[in-house]
Amino acid sequence: MSEENPIPWTMHEIQEATSGKLLCGSRDQSFSHIFIDSRQITGSSVFVAILGDVHDGHKFLTDVVARGVQGLIVQLDKTSTLPLSDWERDGIACLAVEDTTRALGDVAAYNRRRSNASVIGITGSNGKTTTRQMTASVVSQRYTTLATAGNFNNQIGLPLTLLNLASNHQWAVLELGTNYPGEIARLAEICEPDIGVITNIGPAHLEGLGSIEGVAREKGSLVANMEPTGRAVLNADDPRVFRLADRIEAKVILYGFSAKAAIRATDIEESKAHSSFTLQLAGDGVSVRLKAPGRFMVANALAAAAVGYLLELSPQQIKAGLEAFTPVSGRMTIFHPDNGLHIIDDSYNANPESMKAALASLQKLSAGARSIFVAGDMLELGAHAASLHHEIGVQAAKSGISRLYARGEFADRVTAGACHAGFPAEDAITGSREDIVTDLANWLNSGDWILVKGSRGMAMEKVVEGLKIWAAKG
Repeated sequence: MSEENPIPWTMHEIQEATSGKLLCGSRDQSFSHIFIDSRQITGSSVFVAILGDVHDGHKFLTDVVARGVQGLIVQLDKTSTLPLSDWERDGIACLAVEDTTRALGDVAAYNRRRSNASVIGITGSNGKTTTRQMTASVVSQRYTTLATAGNFNNQIGLPLTLLNLASNHQWAVLELGTNYPGEIARLAEICEPDIGVITNIGPAHLEGLGSIEGVAREKGSLVANMEPTGRAVLNADDPRVFRLADRIEAKVILYGFSAKAAIRATDIEESKAHSSFTLQLAGDGVSVRLKAPGRFMVANALAAAAVGYLLELSPQQIKAGLEAFTPVSGRMTIFHPDNGLHIIDDSYNANPESMKAALASLQKLSAGARSIFVAGDMLELGAHAASLHHEIGVQAAKSGISRLYARGEFADRVTAGACHAGFPAEDAITGSREDIVTDLANWLNSGDWILVKGSRGMAMEKVVEGLKIWAAKG
């Protein structure tokens, strides 16, 4: 990964990128960075006043000017109250645009085109963050690589990542997320991916996308408009993703566990902290040992390996990149406290497919020991929420868990689903995060496995922290 300084800007370039109107200052003024966070501003930066649902960046204009900033991008409909004459006197350049969020994407697209970097875009209902991290680890074995930081995968975050491109970057590995129709298409328009990766298509963000068909259209838009010279990396094991192969002009490479995949895994073995497999690279086999358990982690690794294969990395370079990957907190992170418990923290986010995958991992990892599922609500499922939570309860019961805890608006639907599938009602419990930790503390034994999972907004990591604190007390 590179930490070089981003490519500098002139106001002329920013105006060219956004078609904005220069209200004051000079087109020849130069800047080192473009920011939206007033706390990060330096004198040589441009501040973009983003107008969001909660915060309005225009409220911070006085503050950033007082701190010495020399460039501003504002919305046209906010200009009537701006002290333009004062800014003109102080040599501050102010550019007005119709929509500052769109302008941020426009300058990011301009930066992508003027850089020397090529782009890998990754999306999917599950696994896109882990796949992005694995892919960046693989690609950086040979190329100077920029990658999405954290969850910067929307119309704010993705442009901010692209604005960090330096002149020496060769590849950028970007994650594309979505909550509503058209968002992936806009992100693809901004980053113009040379390689597009789709991990899977499942029932996520149904509140905004309406149906699984809507999810498929949205995710598919990443590769639908790629140039014929582009390359699509598709999951051969997901029927909805596999069908995209015949609908796009870009060249396709398939990964997965089935024989139709060019990049696949055989001889898969899982332990408490690792997954081992033989990576088959269109005929060449190499052993890989991931620092993460779970068959779905292997699937993510195959997607990353397929990108490495397309970039002509050697099998050993791909292996090194995959084995260097370390899961981030909240994504199948396993803790083994001194009291003999095994806590699986998968609290970062959740949707129906990732819930099922996590339950499958719990079943395999517990291997006959007692297992406990602590489930928080899955958000953004719209009208499908009740039935999908019921289905997760059924799946939990079928996975052989010993005890079920559920928290949230649909907690009763989860426990009802489990009981419908024959799970004992006395072992299906609803309550607050604090109630759950208290009850677990009175029930757990050494050797038990606990899986904690829920959507980001449910803050299920607090259950994990509560359990760790309790375990530390002995």
